[in-house]
Amino acid sequence: MTAAIEGRPCIVMVDAYAAVRSLVLTFLEQGCSLVRVQSTRDVPYVYRGSPYVPDDFVADIVHEGDLEATAEAVGAFTPIAVIAGGESGVEFADLLAERLGLPGNGTALSSARRDKHLMVEAVRAAGLRAARQLRATDADELAAWHRDLGGRVVVKPPRSAGSQGVFFCDTPQESVAAFRALADADDVFSQPNRGAVAQEYLPGTEYMVNTVSRDGRHHLCDVWRTGRLSANGVVDLCDALSLVEAESRVVEPLRAYAFEVLDALGIRHGPAHLEIRMTPQGPCLVEVGARIAGGGIPACAGLCIGESQLEWTVDAYLRPERFHARAAAPYRVRRHSAIVGMVSPVKGVLSEYRGLDEIERLESFHRLITLVKPGQEIDRTVDDLTYPLIVTLLHDLEEVVQRDLNTIRHLDGAAFYGLDGAARS
Repeated sequence: MTAAIEGRPCIVMVDAYAAVRSLVLTFLEQGCSLVRVQSTRDVPYVYRGSPYVPDDFVADIVHEGDLEATAEAVGAFTPIAVIAGGESGVEFADLLAERLGLPGNGTALSSARRDKHLMVEAVRAAGLRAARQLRATDADELAAWHRDLGGRVVVKPPRSAGSQGVFFCDTPQESVAAFRALADADDVFSQPNRGAVAQEYLPGTEYMVNTVSRDGRHHLCDVWRTGRLSANGVVDLCDALSLVEAESRVVEPLRAYAFEVLDALGIRHGPAHLEIRMTPQGPCLVEVGARIAGGGIPACAGLCIGESQLEWTVDAYLRPERFHARAAAPYRVRRHSAIVGMVSPVKGVLSEYRGLDEIERLESFHRLITLVKPGQEIDRTVDDLTYPLIVTLLHDLEEVVQRDLNTIRHLDGAAFYGLDGAARS
């Protein structure tokens, strides 16, 4: 039975793996039916551990390479919107929305919304501050470019996501080694890198800026400040996110710059997740995803603000008039929060975590997600795919959240992790 026959609004979600189930559930709670489209026959590496829930969807359509066949199968459900779930679904969601004549961002800039080099060049072409960069396809060219630029360079996959495969390089030799590690490897979406992107390292605090758009009008949902440390050979590892109040002086320049970036990349409809450095010269884009934020950020923002990208995305597609009526209003933090990733310095078979009870007794403790369980292999934390535990803190007072975040970092370390046998190097 199709959604049109059921009389329920139908939403098509491309690459709706478990990581974005919160968005799926939000649409279901609003009485929608959902059709899941898988943009590739094989499940990408990053999603293999997070399958979807079949009962959430009225149909599951796997794109086999024939756009007309997939569009026809999707069109039978008379959808009102096509939305990207995971990052890997951004381009195919653009393509389907355009083919079906539904609100979307078009295909002209689809590649720039995924390819990190094209993304930054589109921002630069719009007259916005953008990092100096090189699309690296040759080791000698990269070494010469790094020598001319000087300082620290970031080398990363062209179309991946998160911090997987991101290298911070202080010498041309390190840049070349990073390039060689990436050039012929696959990214987290099981696609070949075919080279790398090298960019100047941007000094300053990094912020995560989450938005939703409708008809080219943007709304700022929430802003998070990232905490950084140097550990396990990574000089700029993100270990925590802290919610920023809308009244903070950093929010307005971030908002203004983020909205200009969205315009430059043609993001007119739906959610977006921007990572922006506040450099001494002002905000500068790291990268943007034309989809909701990951890592449980929207759910946590909802606890603190009362709504998040989830509710705003639903309004953008189901109630655009309500979206436009409220889009200029600043968000209001009612409770403060931090999302903390534990940073494992050890490698081996985990036997136990020592000190979990101390974390759970913290005044602002809200939730603990165990990603590596006793009996499983644990590795050193080098990116956002290798946190063994994630702790969410929530409290009325920002000072309490910050104190407890500091306490967690104090508790973390080699003694926190019990291993079967000696730790392996």
